[in-house]
Amino acid sequence: MAEFSANDRFDDFLESEQYEHQRFVVDKGQALLRIDKYLVDKMAGISRNRIQEAAEAGAILVNENAVKSNYRVKPSDVISIVLDHPKTDYTIVPQEIPLHVVYEDEVLMVINKQPGLVVHPGFGNADGTLLNALAWYFRDDSSFDANDPRIGLVHRIDKDTSGLLLIAKTEDAKSKLGVQFYNKTTERTYNALVWGVLKNDEGTICGALARDPRDRMSFAVFAKDENPNAKHAVTHYRVLERFAYVTLIECRLETGRTHQIRVHMKHIGHTLFNDSHYGGNEVLKGVRTAKYKQFIQNCFEVCPRQALHAKTLGFEHPVTGRWMQFDSELPADMQALLDKWRRYAVNTNE
Repeated sequence: MAEFSANDRFDDFLESEQYEHQRFVVDKGQALLRIDKYLVDKMAGISRNRIQEAAEAGAILVNENAVKSNYRVKPSDVISIVLDHPKTDYTIVPQEIPLHVVYEDEVLMVINKQPGLVVHPGFGNADGTLLNALAWYFRDDSSFDANDPRIGLVHRIDKDTSGLLLIAKTEDAKSKLGVQFYNKTTERTYNALVWGVLKNDEGTICGALARDPRDRMSFAVFAKDENPNAKHAVTHYRVLERFAYVTLIECRLETGRTHQIRVHMKHIGHTLFNDSHYGGNEVLKGVRTAKYKQFIQNCFEVCPRQALHAKTLGFEHPVTGRWMQFDSELPADMQALLDKWRRYAVNTNE
């Protein structure tokens, strides 16, 4: 296993998918010892304070459960250091990609990400990402290194999801913002267009998420006894507008798992409109006429992605402590899609 260096994203708290970067099996003769002290001895170049921050952010697991820094290791414990990205080395090169900066100060920035932009390099997306765009944006700022995982992305959204993202410009800001996300003290809402007309004006979906064993690129809802690796997830929703065969909703995340809104809405029978990954790019509701099918196809062309937008973001400023609240307009493709459905509903009296 590759060594875990001080430049790795040790303080990363992301609740999305986790990847193991380092593993230790405690010796059978080990006396009880705080885990922060134990890891200081095992990991060169990592301070005890950094280990404590990582534990607070949920990046240290013992026997697959997150622990705090005062946990006492026991013989045969399996300790894992988990991060939000695979152990793959990508060099972030500056690329001139447009960024819509909503807010910026000395320690952070908020951007409104356009749909189709991957946030982090990975398999099949070695460049052309948000991090490449940030490297270009800060190309004349020697204090910002897009290759330094201790700064940069504080959370992520999917490639084809648009909306607000938070960027940390300093190591301290990222650490403090990360803890807020982990402790669920931030506020995030999304707007989504889903198939079907929801009967209730609001509701809550509770369903633990894990990878679908039939398709490792997808996630599904599991009962705890079905899949012990499934992670607790809660989504609150409320109806904003009903159309003939689709509904515009607002989703508020209590947790932030990978594909959470997409999987939860499919689980209750309301797949996101044009979500090709989860079957939303088929005609799931409506009439069987050729005219209607053509209308849906036109809708898919107007918004060629899942109709999901990260609309609001609230957090406490890591330096001033002031509450920061941001709202964003729906992107043009989702707005055009909603306009088409409004016209359809009026013309069909539905």
